[in-house]
Amino acid sequence: MDARTWLGLEPSHNPHRWHLPVSKGISTGHRAMFGGSGLGAAIAAMEGTSDRPVVWATAQYLLFAKVGTVVDFDVTLAVHGKKTTQARAVGHVGGTEIITVNAALGTRSYPEERTYCLPPEVQKPETCPIRERFSTVNDSLDSRIEQRWALPLGAKEPTEIEPGRIAVWSRMPELLEPSAATFAVLGDYVPMGISFIQQGKAGSTSLDNTLRVIDLVPSDWYLLDIRVDAIASGFGHGVIHIWSEDGVLCAIGSQSCIVRSREPGSHSPPKRLVESPNKSE
Repeated sequence: MDARTWLGLEPSHNPHRWHLPVSKGISTGHRAMFGGSGLGAAIAAMEGTSDRPVVWATAQYLLFAKVGTVVDFDVTLAVHGKKTTQARAVGHVGGTEIITVNAALGTRSYPEERTYCLPPEVQKPETCPIRERFSTVNDSLDSRIEQRWALPLGAKEPTEIEPGRIAVWSRMPELLEPSAATFAVLGDYVPMGISFIQQGKAGSTSLDNTLRVIDLVPSDWYLLDIRVDAIASGFGHGVIHIWSEDGVLCAIGSQSCIVRSREPGSHSPPKRLVESPNKSE
């Protein structure tokens, strides 16, 4: 199964329009489309329209798309050069815009290829414990992704590799090949890192999701190397590196999130500036 089929993305008679029925299998336990599913679908749509692979894509999440609705993606190839395309995809339910994605697509040749960062030293996935889930819903996107806490060498239980940094082994058993859309889904787990370093006392909602594709390396398990850089003014910011089991860097993601306390009676901090209402909350 490829990512387009896994997500349920459907082409239309118009090569610039695609349809994504929002099913439980691409949604959260709250029955709304998982952010990575939206970015993954937009990526697959832009790749299908341009016939080029995504190099970089970023999504801005505006509103939630509920299970049972259909997100229509309209793709625009703003600049379609000899080797590089600049494109955008706007996803909407009826007349309401849900997600906006900008991207660059294409392939180029250059004599040198090198990765300058290194994966964390962790135990093999088969020796690591299964990740517990907060939600009791068993037919959401989470149920289609297997995850194990990536224990640092010598560790006996899940722990931070260094302050603000954790790692999780992940795999999607139904998928037979890696793709940018696959990594878009796996790259939407910075909120999990925020929850972990807050000892489960906080949840978060993604405002954006940016993906940079390095290498589509096949791997049974992928290591999600999550680094929470900061939590400030009620927002969290972090980066995720996706590695193959052999230590090949596959993709880099980054996100900013609204952070909410799960503690009863807690409140958001006072606003520093006068702000307009944010519909995404």
